[in-house]
Amino acid sequence: MSGRTLKIALAASVALNLFALGGGAAFLISRAKVDERIAEQRRPGREGGFPQLISRLSPEARREVRTSMRAVALSARPDFEAAREARRQAVEAAKQPQMDPVRVQALLDQSRTAELRGRARLEGGTIAMLQKLDVQDRAALAELLARKGPGGAGRNGRTAEPPPPLDAPPPP
Repeated sequence: MSGRTLKIALAASVALNLFALGGGAAFLISRAKVDERIAEQRRPGREGGFPQLISRLSPEARREVRTSMRAVALSARPDFEAAREARRQAVEAAKQPQMDPVRVQALLDQSRTAELRGRARLEGGTIAMLQKLDVQDRAALAELLARKGPGGAGRNGRTAEPPPPLDAPPPP
């Protein structure tokens, strides 16, 4: 091979490598953008939610609703903390070399019961607060009673129904 042919081959190789690197970089950038859009679509609607609902209220009702809902949320907090703790204990019990399925199921039942108790407190407090509002404000906040909330997606992608017990027959 002559020197000139070698230089041309080297230049072509460099050009091909630069083209491949540019294409790869463009692919990675576009893939990252697609992944970001998908993640945004799956994310629960936090940007709207309660603040957006509150903004629909008459100014005099906003403070009352915020205060009332804060108190309701604080009253339900211990139930949700108990639910998380029982679920954490169930996970730890399931990881043990000698797993006790009865204990794991009991902890999961405790978790579910505490979570439902907390939800009942939230819903009961919301209903009590809604009773105090006029028709327009109540209509604006009625979405608080929806299981999925104003953002459209359930929190953490959870379904509305709790899972069936382990000994339940499979659905048809």
